Amino acid sequence: MFYLTSAVLGAALLCFAFLGLHARRADGPLDDYVTARNSQSAATLGLSFLASGMGAWILFAPPEIGAFVGPVALAGYAIGSALPFIVLGLYGPAIRRQLPEGRSIGEFAEACYGTGVRRWVALVSVLYMACFLAAELTAIGAITALLSEVPPALVVIGVAATTLLYTAIGGLRASLATDRWQAWLLIALLLIVGGVALVRLPEMPVGAALPSIPVDGALGVALTLVIAVTAANLFHQGYWQRVWAARDERALHRGAWLGGATTVAVVALVGGLGMLAAMSGLTLGEPPMPFFALLGEAPGWLALPALVLAVTLVASSVDTLQNGIASLVVAGSGRRGLSIGAARLVSVALMVPVVIVALQGLSVLRLFLIADLLCAAIVVPVLLGLWRRMTPLAAMAGGMAGLLGAILPGWVAQGSLAAGVLAASFPGSIPTLPPFLGALAASTLVSLAVASAAPHERARPL
Repeated sequence: MFYLTSAVLGAALLCFAFLGLHARRADGPLDDYVTARNSQSAATLGLSFLASGMGAWILFAPPEIGAFVGPVALAGYAIGSALPFIVLGLYGPAIRRQLPEGRSIGEFAEACYGTGVRRWVALVSVLYMACFLAAELTAIGAITALLSEVPPALVVIGVAATTLLYTAIGGLRASLATDRWQAWLLIALLLIVGGVALVRLPEMPVGAALPSIPVDGALGVALTLVIAVTAANLFHQGYWQRVWAARDERALHRGAWLGGATTVAVVALVGGLGMLAAMSGLTLGEPPMPFFALLGEAPGWLALPALVLAVTLVASSVDTLQNGIASLVVAGSGRRGLSIGAARLVSVALMVPVVIVALQGLSVLRLFLIADLLCAAIVVPVLLGLWRRMTPLAAMAGGMAGLLGAILPGWVAQGSLAAGVLAASFPGSIPTLPPFLGALAASTLVSLAVASAAPHERARPL
């Protein structure tokens, strides 16, 4: 079984590499390497948004939310996962018109507010995507250890090296090309694995009910997830690249809605499997993993397609993140003449520390929550950049107020600054609503107040 599993996983990765390398433009300029400008249809963008947004996290988080918190919180997770695409679908056309030669969220921030805000935004974006990368590679290592005898480090390095090969050589076009096939493959595999697992599900006990917590608690979790996931993913440079990759504004709008709708469906489906596992009385494990508890009742051969599903999910998100980080660094260099060779070198260099962290098998959930909160503190000031009254001072003041707002609920509730900071760092890795609400409300109110009080002339008109 070891050799069969290794051969199947190797074949899947080789297919992804072939598709990515086949799509490259050998003589394309750096701009095409990082944006594939004005080249992608709505269908391609929709599938790409789905594939790049999915990752091994969908096999862990949505089933656990469904199993322990219930359908209301799961709906919040699904909406939060899709909302960044919808926001970019609505905002994207205006961003394209105002910044037709743009390449990144950092350049958008610079056009709105100047170099200082660009560096701040770019730093948050890179930190968030690095956490995402480490989490995905860590997850595939854990899933490999759970479902096969293949050494986890071998798969972690294999996925990282293969995706790095075709993204470093082919750039964004390579990522977009593999996304199309990976999206269809992950849907097919998810239906096969989920369908077979459901057929072997134990009979529901008499009186089985949907998992749930009190409505106010479920709504609080749902709102927390919507804010956290949406704010963080709006700093995902891979999604911003697709704003300029779209063939035109209509393709961007339709592709974003297609990606959002399919993302909601996939997250709801996987989360629903977690609810069914809990309702059937299965032992969910410690730590609980409802999706993999279902596989425990399924035929042994199902572990192989489940592992291919996990590799597909990880590869589809990792290649987007790799290219996104490299493009953000390239766009932030301030040198339009930077060579493609240098961009490729950036891709390789940035993966080394990420792979080292992933091989440690650490939990990154708490880091993810902190990164989400950082993003929530500055997302509104950044998006308000399209408002002509906004100024660099208003954006910076709003961002600083957002950080203070994240600490304030715990500070007020427990009476000390240290307690507020601790609460905003999510001890126990449990997402709580007050820090996110505080960050969002404070950053919005202060940004609007400072911008409204400023003279009508804008310092740096977009």
